[in-house]
Amino acid sequence: MKNLFRTKSIEQLTREAQDGSTGLKRVLTRMNLIALGIGAVIGTGIFVLTGHAAADFAGPAVALSYVLSGLGCLFAGLCYAEYSSALPISGSAYTYTYATLGEFMAWIIGWDLILEYLFAASTVAVGWSKHFIPFMKDFFGIQLPEHFCRAPLDYVDGKMIATENFINVPAILLIWVITALLVVGIKESVRFNNVMVAIKVVIILVVIALGWGYVNPDNLTPFIPENTGELGKFGWSGILKGAGVIFFAYIGFDAVSTAAQETKNPQKDLIWGMIGSLVICGILFVAMSVVLCGMVDYRELRVDAPVVYALEKAAGDGLKWLRMAVELAVLAGLSSVILVLLMGQPRIFLSMAKDGLLPPVFAKVHPKFRTPYITTIMTGLLCSVMAGFLPLNLLGELVSIGTLLAFTVVCIGVVVLRKTRPDMPRPFRTPLVPLIPILGALICVAQTVLLPSDTWLRLIIWMALGVVVYFLYGRKHSHLNAPE
Repeated sequence: MKNLFRTKSIEQLTREAQDGSTGLKRVLTRMNLIALGIGAVIGTGIFVLTGHAAADFAGPAVALSYVLSGLGCLFAGLCYAEYSSALPISGSAYTYTYATLGEFMAWIIGWDLILEYLFAASTVAVGWSKHFIPFMKDFFGIQLPEHFCRAPLDYVDGKMIATENFINVPAILLIWVITALLVVGIKESVRFNNVMVAIKVVIILVVIALGWGYVNPDNLTPFIPENTGELGKFGWSGILKGAGVIFFAYIGFDAVSTAAQETKNPQKDLIWGMIGSLVICGILFVAMSVVLCGMVDYRELRVDAPVVYALEKAAGDGLKWLRMAVELAVLAGLSSVILVLLMGQPRIFLSMAKDGLLPPVFAKVHPKFRTPYITTIMTGLLCSVMAGFLPLNLLGELVSIGTLLAFTVVCIGVVVLRKTRPDMPRPFRTPLVPLIPILGALICVAQTVLLPSDTWLRLIIWMALGVVVYFLYGRKHSHLNAPE
């Protein structure tokens, strides 16, 4: 049992952070990291899940759900910032946990991060496909066959049901293209992300500015609809449940930390990448949600493309040109989210393989492109299978609960490391410790409480599978087992 909680020494992690033998190329700047953070965050949440959370749980007060989730992410982000400044290495929460809570918990978080990155990329790809189909029809007159654009399974009222569809081809093809780009190089991937981020941020600002003129105050009254008598259905409990659902909108900022060993000045710039992108996105989310609920009755927003629906309902043909711009922003935004998430997952696998918890093949770096190409290709293939066959709502709930667990452990880890290694150099220190980490952990835990029970069940099954893999392989091959 003692070996399960053996920690990796700070000194060893520091050496690895400074070691240039990983084969990865240090090319990323501060602005690249901020763009990566924004690219990862602004996606399905604001364009797809906002309408669902408003219509079913929070009403116009979905803006408060965004504030609550944003605070939880900000507190967690401050904890990530302290870790990344002290341990600028690509393993993200997995590595941080290895240094504080031990190998077994590190494995659990590493396994859990698959839910955040791999499942999230699949979810976003499904959302991208839902927008791509009407985009091609409305603006180019191309009607794609629905049987090949939607998953063969749907998730309704807690049950998985079969549909008449075969496979989601657009989602699969997008993932394959992005995977190929990530294999070719980090620099090329970042350039693509910068363009996508510029497109979506500019168009979001235009939508907020123009949409404000169509806001009807009656649609925002009452701002917090009365609870229906069911926990999580409007009222304050609805705000909390809405926060748990749209928490998915904020995830991804932590993926910036997985690029630590490809950053020119990681100890300073990683903080800017995570906190800076989180604050910018939070402001945009709140503003967009108020405008969206102000343009139409919140009960009408449970549609595949709520932003486009609200614009059409409020402005008619007056802003027809903006509809195409919004669709472009959605497609660009979701593409950049997928890119950043598919960039983060292979680097988690790489760190776990370098610790011996995964086979050595997971740590291979391409000799020419200097990218973890084996894990990138593997991640892309797995992601495309899930996006091709599973529905969006099932994937989204799994992503939220997995991410909340990772954030909770990171917050707790900061308090532990302050106690066990108080003198460790920390270029950035989380303020008001232990208050900020404890608040971050409590907000994250609170958001998991109202997630559906079957989501918890699937998390338990996923974690149980991870424990089996650890004991069959990871524990025996861990490098901490090797003699000094």
